[in-house]
Amino acid sequence: MHPTPSPPGQLQLRGDGQSPGLSIAGDWTLQHYPRLKREIERARPRLDAACPVELDGLGALDTAGASLLVELLGPQRLADIARWAPQLPAERLALLHTVATAVASAAAAPEEEAERSTLRDELAHIGRVVEMLWEQQRTLYGFIGLTLSTLLLSLPRPRRWRVTPLVAHIERTGLDAVPIVALLTFMVGAVVAFLGATVLGQFGATIYTVNLVAYSFLREFGVLLCAILMAGRTASAFAAQIGAMKANEEIDAIRALGLDPVELLVLPRVLAMLVTLPILTFIAMLCGILGGLAVCVLALDISPTQYFAILEQEIPVNHYLVGLGKAPLFAFLIAVIGCLEGFKAGGSAQSVGERTTSSVVQSIFMVILLDALAALFLMEMGW
Repeated sequence: MHPTPSPPGQLQLRGDGQSPGLSIAGDWTLQHYPRLKREIERARPRLDAACPVELDGLGALDTAGASLLVELLGPQRLADIARWAPQLPAERLALLHTVATAVASAAAAPEEEAERSTLRDELAHIGRVVEMLWEQQRTLYGFIGLTLSTLLLSLPRPRRWRVTPLVAHIERTGLDAVPIVALLTFMVGAVVAFLGATVLGQFGATIYTVNLVAYSFLREFGVLLCAILMAGRTASAFAAQIGAMKANEEIDAIRALGLDPVELLVLPRVLAMLVTLPILTFIAMLCGILGGLAVCVLALDISPTQYFAILEQEIPVNHYLVGLGKAPLFAFLIAVIGCLEGFKAGGSAQSVGERTTSSVVQSIFMVILLDALAALFLMEMGW
């Protein structure tokens, strides 16, 4: 004789003259899951949260059936099932309680996890950025040391000097940049004079526009504008040239020939920048002062003779030396950063472009940072 099969799971919602309640009977197992799921969806809109539930007719139960009951009655109600349905066998009470607790925890976890993950992701991002900046600066300091050591080893050996590349880079970074530097600083000098005259004229001190233009260009604008121009024009060119060589495996070929890429590629560029940026800074100072002269002569009725007399009598030479003294430091940093970013480039055109952009951003940032620190130091020293 075969055992009598258990009836399939069913639920009955009583009402309409009868005492309200929900009766659950039969086997709530995976075999009957699709049909029970449809019945639950139909019965749920009519089910009251306080509706009494009868589980006396409940037959077989597995995890699939327990999840359906949790969906029907709610996890909070089934988590407390031992209190209002103690007649059920212990194994079924444990199963329903476990599934209800798991569903409740899963429902509450996303919100908490979202809050925790948002804070964790932000802190992790900040940590990665700080670590990247620290690694970037450490690499830069190491490359500066490598460049200086290679320079010191090459200076006592004139036969190893790369004169032809040096002259070529001086022409590209210096002579070719004179028109743009002169035009830009002339225009900025005129703008500074206009602004100074507008403010100082309210106090009857228009004559001090000459001092304003001289101080600003001798100490700050001359060297700073040149350095920013060189960062955008020359550092990017260095990074692109060396990056393209690395992408084409020319750097590997140089090493295979027993040559030093730093001596061959970096030193001529660094020395060229050390030569050209002070000269360009001097040109920028002159053009900025001439731009201020043009405004003073055309708009402020200050004659050229009076303009240059004020420069000679009231502007100390130490302001010129302060501005010119920053140029070699800025030139060295711009050239080293441009070359380093070129060596960091990978084998793709995208990597070369990214390193070129990075060289410009880093160079401008370092120039402005060092200029600000130098201004604070010189102000405290009274120079």
